[in-house]
Amino acid sequence: MDLTRAHQSNLSLGFVPHSSHSNQIANDTVSFQIDTSFQNPSNHLVSGVPLQLMEQQTTTESKNVDLNEKHQQTNTGSMDLNEESKDGGEDDGERDVEEFRILGHSMCLKRRRDNNTPSCATTDSASSQTLSKRCHTEQNRHPQSLESRRQAVRAWGNQSLQAADPDIFDILEKEKHRQYKGIELIASENFVCKAVMEALGSHVTNKYSEGMPGARYYTGNQYIDEIETLCCQRALVAFGLDSESWGVNVQPYSCTSANFAVYTGLLSPGDRIMGLDTPSGGNTSHGYYTPNGKKVSGASIFFESLSYKVNPQTGIIDFEKLEERALDFRPKILICGGSSYPREWDYSKFRQIADKCGAVLMCDMAQISGLIAAKECASPFEFCDIVTSTTHKSLRGPRGGIIFYKKGPKPRKRGMLLNQVDGSDKYEFEEKINFAVCPALQGGPHNNHIAALAIALKQLATPEYKDYMQQVKKNAQALASALLRRNCRLVTGGTDNHLLLWDLRNLGLTGKNLEKVCEMCHITVNKIAIFDDNGTLIPGGVRIGTPAMTSRGCLEPDFETMADFLCRAAQITSSVQREHGKMVKSFIKGLENNKDIIDLGAQVENFAIQFAMPGQDL
Repeated sequence: MDLTRAHQSNLSLGFVPHSSHSNQIANDTVSFQIDTSFQNPSNHLVSGVPLQLMEQQTTTESKNVDLNEKHQQTNTGSMDLNEESKDGGEDDGERDVEEFRILGHSMCLKRRRDNNTPSCATTDSASSQTLSKRCHTEQNRHPQSLESRRQAVRAWGNQSLQAADPDIFDILEKEKHRQYKGIELIASENFVCKAVMEALGSHVTNKYSEGMPGARYYTGNQYIDEIETLCCQRALVAFGLDSESWGVNVQPYSCTSANFAVYTGLLSPGDRIMGLDTPSGGNTSHGYYTPNGKKVSGASIFFESLSYKVNPQTGIIDFEKLEERALDFRPKILICGGSSYPREWDYSKFRQIADKCGAVLMCDMAQISGLIAAKECASPFEFCDIVTSTTHKSLRGPRGGIIFYKKGPKPRKRGMLLNQVDGSDKYEFEEKINFAVCPALQGGPHNNHIAALAIALKQLATPEYKDYMQQVKKNAQALASALLRRNCRLVTGGTDNHLLLWDLRNLGLTGKNLEKVCEMCHITVNKIAIFDDNGTLIPGGVRIGTPAMTSRGCLEPDFETMADFLCRAAQITSSVQREHGKMVKSFIKGLENNKDIIDLGAQVENFAIQFAMPGQDL
């Protein structure tokens, strides 16, 4: 067949012969379709009519149409197809049959009519009724309009979380109610405000911003630069720092990332660092080996670390042994700060030891950064060269990290610091640390986190935040006093900040078992190693903090109630251990359907729901 001639005759014949090698059932059907672009509007033909080419039926009365003659009559008009109905024999639906000739051969056009769907027959031009369903052949022939394709993309792009992913929505709802109905006593956790939540879920998360403000690898970052610059300015203001003497990087994804960026920028692989021993209250990111010699963190894998410890009788850092060890080990970075140290840090003594052994003094203030900003505990900035922190915990911002570093001229008398060996009279931390953060260790910063952090840092400078941190300390002291009155043993006998360590060994309990019982009663605490434990696999205590419940509005009397809940949880733990033993499997089996746990859990829930959830309508 000459398809060009058919096109010129104003009938578009798209035929697809079925090959015997096709996976489909072989037949002699040839599909046709009327091309609407050549129709005469007066005929009111509807496009997309599925047609079949069939042999002439002798029983069908039809009018012959000679395509060749029709082509000679007009080049622009439409072919007149006079239709007559024919009763279906083998087909369930009715068919309209048209006879015509192609190259002298008599052919028949057969059109199915489905009684269950809108007819594809000719419609009145005055009617604008839209067909409810497109015919399959038109979908193949005519692609969707540009607007409909745009709408298809927008459809899922603008769905709510509940509509887009009901599974995740349901899990998030359950987590929200878990927080609302429980008592949050993990010292590292807090509840952010609504403004921080809004920034974390904002559109700035869409932007890629590798590099520093004013020196990005991508364009379109002028407003991202404004956000990060403002965040840095607020960070310095929050901690009372002069921009001529201190710089700050707000891009680290966590404090562990921030610490490792400092090591990467200032050290070579294998260089030495020295921090507080983890069972003594330090953090694994300061370097730690288990008793069997396993390297726990990247700090120990890529650098050589040696820990200093607390006095086992007092729980306070033993500075005499620290100095002795530091002078023998000669670390290039000496680290103060930790995860579970309830007392003040004597930064001046650390400065003296760092100067004697020629080390850079770094403080990890992750746990107490909020207290430092509110001037509720000693500040490390007067004595330390570098200060790192998380941005959540007591700071009550989004999850992330931050690095402060000294810059500008050095003091004339500073000892033999690592960064003075080249005779330079200026600090050289800024370029090294910024390069270590990006591109050495990280890619694009999380702009939503930086925007949220800027909000939290603005709040740090307000009188309301200072009042909040004062209440955090009061609540910690009230909780410590309440536990001591109930004959509980606390490491160092109390606290100077927002956390306290409950030593369970005199009760014959393990931190892991009490942690589990508390969780089943809707109280969250975390197990912790005590300084003379053999290791961290069977920690001898739990760490308890007050910032989160203070954020929910709890005061001293409320923490007295919480102390009672904790002691009752310890009694349940002791009872189950006596009956089922301390081993994990047998102990957990003893918790199943425990009436005491169910009763205590109900009381905790009734207590917790009295207090609103920040940022939530609860």
